[in-house]
Amino acid sequence: MDAIGVLMVCPMSPYLEQELESRFKLFRFWNFPQKKEFLKVNSSSIRAVVGTATAGADADLIESLPSLEIVANFSVGLDKVDLVKCKEKGIRVTNTPDVLTEDVADLAIGLILTTLRRVCECDRYVRSGLWKKGDFKLTTKFSGKSVGIIGLGRIGLAIAKRAEAFGCPISYYSRSQKLDSKYKYFPSVIELASNCAILVVACPLTDETHHIINRKVIDALGPKGVLINIGRGPHVDEPELVSALIEGRLGGAGLDVFEHEPEVPEQLFGLDNVVLTPHVASATVETRKAMADLVIGNLEAHFSKKPLLTPVV
Repeated sequence: MDAIGVLMVCPMSPYLEQELESRFKLFRFWNFPQKKEFLKVNSSSIRAVVGTATAGADADLIESLPSLEIVANFSVGLDKVDLVKCKEKGIRVTNTPDVLTEDVADLAIGLILTTLRRVCECDRYVRSGLWKKGDFKLTTKFSGKSVGIIGLGRIGLAIAKRAEAFGCPISYYSRSQKLDSKYKYFPSVIELASNCAILVVACPLTDETHHIINRKVIDALGPKGVLINIGRGPHVDEPELVSALIEGRLGGAGLDVFEHEPEVPEQLFGLDNVVLTPHVASATVETRKAMADLVIGNLEAHFSKKPLLTPVV
């Protein structure tokens, strides 16, 4: 398969990069600043694209690659892949579900605990020597708090399972009610936010879920509520979130994703009731290797004319 051209659109995993290079003719897109010229010369030899959560295969890239057969995404989310265009052209699409579920759910719980118990602020309190002047202020418990989850898919269910271990009542919102679920369903996000203390965003990013967290939802969650986002940044109307936190209309937030990554609103930096992580929910050595192996497995299956491991299109 070493003659098959594979376009890796951005740096995402040294291990994946190494494995792709050992099996295929790898093109690193970021090494070619004159991308149009690069594509003119090499487009006919590129039969696969490897994308990620931040850069994938949009309509323009797909149209510029006449030999493209498969887009293998190094993430679960596919909002950076033009699925409609892929279907039109018969291009296969895969992603990396399941293998990152546990890590993402773990981080969601970590963000909840860190936000409610002010762990980052506690750390600064000790490091700065303030503990010698007096005990740290009281914080808020997690156990028993009501948790609402937007999106009860693999990751949402894993978060619910973990929150249940803390004695938390679980409710959810999704496009349709899960008839086999034991959790309470709310038919709107506003109703869900009005009935929980902690609201977790764990749904895919689509046109319908863009800014699903808006001013009305934030106000429904209220000054004691906490928002956790391990989904995608554009799920949240970021200016509305920032103003709510500054004005005290929202109690706190734990955010792994942002609307214009890697740009983060500077107003958040000085807030002690906010925990910020750099889109690392699946970023463990073990999971990133498993994701890379799944990308490789899908490419090898496709070019060996075998069934794909995780087909989407």
